[in-house]
Amino acid sequence: MLLEFIATIALGLGIAGLVMALNLLLGRRLPRWIVPAAAGLGMILFLVYLEYSWADRAADQLPEGVVVTSKSSQSMWYRPWTYVSPLSLRMIAVDTRRTRTHPDRPELVMTTVVLFERWMPTREIPAVFDCRNRRRADLHAGVEIGEDGSLPGADWYRLEADDRSLQTACETHSHRARISESY
Repeated sequence: MLLEFIATIALGLGIAGLVMALNLLLGRRLPRWIVPAAAGLGMILFLVYLEYSWADRAADQLPEGVVVTSKSSQSMWYRPWTYVSPLSLRMIAVDTRRTRTHPDRPELVMTTVVLFERWMPTREIPAVFDCRNRRRADLHAGVEIGEDGSLPGADWYRLEADDRSLQTACETHSHRARISESY
């Protein structure tokens, strides 16, 4: 956030300097208000660019194995341009590097769901996906993992068959199982 603020101020000063130089070349024919207006407009456009590119930039920086499964887009009254093109400020990803299963319950895949939000710290939630019954349970303080792989105390959430988080967790697990069987 601090770096974006510094970059925005530097851009505004740079644009102001360029417009002042242009004004000198034109023999001071431009109105006086053009320098602050150009700097302000440039800073606003730069901030809009940073907001719209945040999701893609954040996704590009994720390590291999962390798969973005959902981006939410929204419009806001205080950002009127978002009614033309909604803004993505939240993402959900599945960290497939941490995928595990229990030998007695291969249909249950334990992994980490990662929540990203602009200007907020990243949150990681351990979760179990039931690939057979299309549901998810978050592993919180009241959930225990039984010796047989069961989850007493879990609150299961039903998921649609096309839920990308479910598909990502289950496909990653089945792919790894095929690889380990072949060795």
